[in-house]
Amino acid sequence: MTWNADVRRAVIFPSLFVILLWALSNAPVGDAVWLNLPPTGTKCVSDEIQNNVVVLVDYVVISEDHGHVTHVPTISVKVTSPYGNNLHHRENVTHGQFAFTTQESGNYLACFWLESHGHGGGEVSVNIDWKTGIAAKDWESVARKEKIEGVELELRKLEGAVEAIHENLLYLKSREAEMRSVSETTNGRVTRFSIMSLGICITVSGLQVWYLKRFFQKKKLI
Repeated sequence: MTWNADVRRAVIFPSLFVILLWALSNAPVGDAVWLNLPPTGTKCVSDEIQNNVVVLVDYVVISEDHGHVTHVPTISVKVTSPYGNNLHHRENVTHGQFAFTTQESGNYLACFWLESHGHGGGEVSVNIDWKTGIAAKDWESVARKEKIEGVELELRKLEGAVEAIHENLLYLKSREAEMRSVSETTNGRVTRFSIMSLGICITVSGLQVWYLKRFFQKKKLI
């Protein structure tokens, strides 16, 4: 069976559009986290993010005591980069927002802890809306600035999702190459250590045989 060019385009293009829609809907670009903070101690959330990615996070404190909302206690928040750089630090707050563009690849850590003063010991929860990449982009501003809407706006979102997925694949590829290099280096070191250990064992065994032979010869046992 042979298809002409028009028929092939009619079949292929809708299929590509469906694939792009599926990719956009399944792209891991945002996440909502609900943390229950203990009266003492710290709870943290982390996200592994590659370089040059926009991150936008909103957090809000909710206090409940036997189903009745009481005063909202305050918390402290600290966000650090993979190399320990301080990106956001607030104290005695009930809600807040922070945004940054990653300069390092790795795990970004956000830690929350409860301020002890003025808190009656009831359950305290923090809702965290963590958005990265395309999810953190203000598409309403983009639509107003470029005067686009409807299908054209959705296509721009699809384009952004495809670019994000492509960059993520490149990042995973580089991490895989890095892990492979580390594994090969570790295997080489283990091989050298095993050969060295075997050589030491053979040398010690030979010395033991030589010493025992001399000892028996001196005692005229052989």
